[in-house]
Amino acid sequence: MKLPAPPTEKSFPSPLHHPRVATVIGRWLAAAVTICFLTGLYSYFLQDTPGWLPVPSRPANLYRVTQGLHVLSGIVAVPLLLAKLWTVYPKLFAKPPWPPSRQALATMLERASILVLVSAMALELFIGFVNTLQWYPWPFPFRQTHYALAWIIVGALLVHLAVKLPLIRANWRRTAEKAPDSLPPAITGLTRRGLFRTVAGAATLVGVTSVGQSAPAFGPLAVLAPRKPNIGPQGLPVNRTAEAAGVTGIDENWRFLIMGPKQLSYSLDQLRALPQSRSELPIACVEGWSQGARWEGIRIRDLLELAGAPAQSRVRVVSMEKGGFYATSELPEEFAADPLTLLALRLNGGELALDHGFPARIIAPNRPGVLQTKWVHRLEVIT
Repeated sequence: MKLPAPPTEKSFPSPLHHPRVATVIGRWLAAAVTICFLTGLYSYFLQDTPGWLPVPSRPANLYRVTQGLHVLSGIVAVPLLLAKLWTVYPKLFAKPPWPPSRQALATMLERASILVLVSAMALELFIGFVNTLQWYPWPFPFRQTHYALAWIIVGALLVHLAVKLPLIRANWRRTAEKAPDSLPPAITGLTRRGLFRTVAGAATLVGVTSVGQSAPAFGPLAVLAPRKPNIGPQGLPVNRTAEAAGVTGIDENWRFLIMGPKQLSYSLDQLRALPQSRSELPIACVEGWSQGARWEGIRIRDLLELAGAPAQSRVRVVSMEKGGFYATSELPEEFAADPLTLLALRLNGGELALDHGFPARIIAPNRPGVLQTKWVHRLEVIT
């Protein structure tokens, strides 16, 4: 029995596989990837700020917006990537030019860049989504791997765009010669315009049903969001519990220390007796969820003044947490001097719950939640 001939690119005549379709969906995907990359870069530098990079403390809600956009654009990129791959998969069956030539070399370079791009993007989106669930079933560090993959994606994407630039230019706009939407529908009965609407609708649907974790107005629709921002002790979720951090509370001998030009020591009652301030600031976490709250405590700049340190001082914050990546954090000068930055003792009108950092925690504007250190017992003035 004669075996059927292997498929070729011409075996897929559907107009839905036209370069114009790939170009349109590619533009949408490129926009999502660009937003995701830039907002992710901002988050990375907030957590690991180089000395040469000034990071502003205002607007106070900036990180809440950027990280919400980061996770949202990553989620929206999933259906866009699947649609893009579907439109171009017949290219897998195209035979490379032979004998070897410049055209063959360009084709090989293109296919290599696509392999790297698709593999890196699929892995990036997968581990990013799993991170929102706070599940880490791999041995490598998430943040460093996520950051490295982002640069690999950008590099592979630039190579891919350079190779495909003539084709992209030719299909960037509808031409009068034969507009794509005037072509007959595919075998499925779906026209190109119908495909565009379906893909855009799918991306919008997953976006609307997940954005509620960072945009309260969409909270009731957030059926795909892994976290409900207003659910938890005192109306805030908890990522790392006191039990997980090895913190059981304090006794009557507990002291809060400030290590500066003056060495100061306070009991909890003495901290409560100091002048108190209020700040309305969100907790905005790298997983994309955020929730506003009312905080009361002592301004960090007031504590620095008591210790004889200038307000424009860099401060190391030390937690009672046992181990973990964020048992200590640093407040750059701009954040330490900001009047909204507090050593918070109260949350939403009540004493801090243990899981929210009792007896004291840091709350500052425009900061990732992992740097809003809980269970603080010492401040160290660095400069």
